[in-house]
Amino acid sequence: MAALLACAFGGAQAAPGVFSGDVVKIGILNDQSGLYADLAGLGSVEAAKMAIEEMGGTVAGKKIELVSGNHQNKADVGAVIARAWFDKDGVDMIADFSNSSVAFAVQGLAAERGKIAMIAAASSDFTGKSCTATSVQWVYNSYTNGYGLAKVLTEQGYNTWFLLTVDYAFGHAFAADMKAAIKAAGGTVAGEARHPLNASDMSSFLLQAQASKAKIIGLASAGADMTTAIKQAGEFGVTANQALAAPAVFLTDIHGMGLKAAQGLRFITAFYWDRNERTREWAKRFYQRRKAMPTMTQAGVYSSVLHYLKAVKAANTDNAAEVMKKMRELPVDDMFAQNGRLREDGQMVHDMFLVEVKKPSESKVPWDYYKVLSTIPGDKIFKPLAQSDCPLVKK
Repeated sequence: MAALLACAFGGAQAAPGVFSGDVVKIGILNDQSGLYADLAGLGSVEAAKMAIEEMGGTVAGKKIELVSGNHQNKADVGAVIARAWFDKDGVDMIADFSNSSVAFAVQGLAAERGKIAMIAAASSDFTGKSCTATSVQWVYNSYTNGYGLAKVLTEQGYNTWFLLTVDYAFGHAFAADMKAAIKAAGGTVAGEARHPLNASDMSSFLLQAQASKAKIIGLASAGADMTTAIKQAGEFGVTANQALAAPAVFLTDIHGMGLKAAQGLRFITAFYWDRNERTREWAKRFYQRRKAMPTMTQAGVYSSVLHYLKAVKAANTDNAAEVMKKMRELPVDDMFAQNGRLREDGQMVHDMFLVEVKKPSESKVPWDYYKVLSTIPGDKIFKPLAQSDCPLVKK
């Protein structure tokens, strides 16, 4: 493994105390104006600021600087911003992304430049066939939230599915993992319809799903696409006879839909603010700054930035190879994850949670939306390393 990483970085090792530009510079690149702006956006920027403040604004005696950009859910726009950050502005690490297509573009660019990408987007390929020695996937992926959820529900008797998939890398990855889980659990996929990103009218796709007679409709989408589908499914009477499963659900989605529309929805999440004292304390500080409770992406961005900075401190350099080495050595222990660990394929493995949306009568305070049904250990919910097709993994 060490030899593989050395080759990936050209064999170079930085001397302790060497920092490019005499500063540690972090970029948050995400959707700040579109359908993923609420679940990530400026909330992720604020979460990164909280991590930097926790480090005292400096690391290893060097100032920490933060920049942010809006990729508008366009891979070419994201690549242009990232290239300028790496080549002109001296950015050492970029985090978040939220959009898989953008993240793939920047993942490769970061590897070429010897920079680090800390990804909070869903495709399992980031730590699979597309893995690099300088990229990390932190929050969740299509395997945990797609494969895991579909497997559980199929085993519970929802054995015929219709998939409603957003037509880009994110949706394709989720649909692929869900199909694999359904098949493995003995279920069948009756059909699939793909819709454009940010679709306002799901009626034709929902009618196809309804006509399939499938027991459950899997929504391989997120953000506004997912909430639009749930609302319109109720309006068209689809949910009277067919259940809905949404693998990529965020707290802001439930807030936008309201408990009446979302009640009973089950899904897997990486974070919930009201889980314990540690999560509540951090979330309340976040709320004071954003007037909203954090999503799992925003909490994950905080955690990833904090771990990166701890690794920079331990390595005493911002050299990507040395920082990545320390990130793998150090355990992840913060309000987002306890006893988390970074694998050689770039996956940060941590516990996940099966939750159910509360009924309106069960919610006691604002943002009190989830019931945590069970904790799923990281080793059980993430794809086993032995099954990885990441070229960095020693077989």
